[in-house]
Amino acid sequence: MTRPVQALAHWAFATHRIPGPPMNASANDTFAILGFGRFGQAFCGLLRQAGYPVRVYDPAADVPADVAAASPAAAVAEAGWVILAMPVAFMRQALQELRPLLRADQVVMDVGSVKQEPEQWRAEILGDAFAHIGAHPLFGPISLARGDRPRRVVLCVSHDHPDVLPRAKALFESLDCDVVERTPAEHDQAMARTHAMAFFIAKALVEMGVGEDLSLAPPSFLGLRHMLDAVRGDAGHLFPTIQGENPYAPAARQELIDHLVAIHQRLEAGDDASLIIPN
Repeated sequence: MTRPVQALAHWAFATHRIPGPPMNASANDTFAILGFGRFGQAFCGLLRQAGYPVRVYDPAADVPADVAAASPAAAVAEAGWVILAMPVAFMRQALQELRPLLRADQVVMDVGSVKQEPEQWRAEILGDAFAHIGAHPLFGPISLARGDRPRRVVLCVSHDHPDVLPRAKALFESLDCDVVERTPAEHDQAMARTHAMAFFIAKALVEMGVGEDLSLAPPSFLGLRHMLDAVRGDAGHLFPTIQGENPYAPAARQELIDHLVAIHQRLEAGDDASLIIPN
């Protein structure tokens, strides 16, 4: 499962008590994380902080020796949960290579930022034989380090394996997450008008150099600072995936551009009455 991914040099959680695994935790609560990029590292740290055993495989990252597995087979061998944390573009190939290594009692979960295509791949490759579910944790290294709350995760249950949902909800609740349930299509539609839209706007502002000097920024602008920081750090590397893999993102971008052009034209025409922003 070779893939280009760079490890973070360092990151840490803000001090906050996490509920932790259930008292009757078993081998089913052991995790294999395949992919140790920015989110793979963050999720590994979150799981370990909560007391879950973790093994990690990523041939392109510097994985700490105490969690590193020598191969995908070694990572998956004793795991109850198999977490796909590689870029979405590599996920289908990863599933194909992973299938011969799986047991019927394991759950495969992808944590990518788009859900429709990964759900189709999981259904095609794993089907009824192996339990699987899609998840999109709406947090990352920077937001974890800041201790942002609420910490939310979207779960997209597979029609083939509805019984996985209660287990996945219990897992994320043990990590102090609020769980939202959506279909893959509902998820991607919502992300196109929130996640993708925010990063589209922020990308333009970053390329314009906006926000580099905030000494004169009014409070109304400072609300954009987190968004700009995220593009530069927390999820900036995901920009092509957020925009290119979400089938609803192009229409959302075009709608935004159309509105911006229309607002610009009304400004040029002096149509002040139509430009008042309602409370």
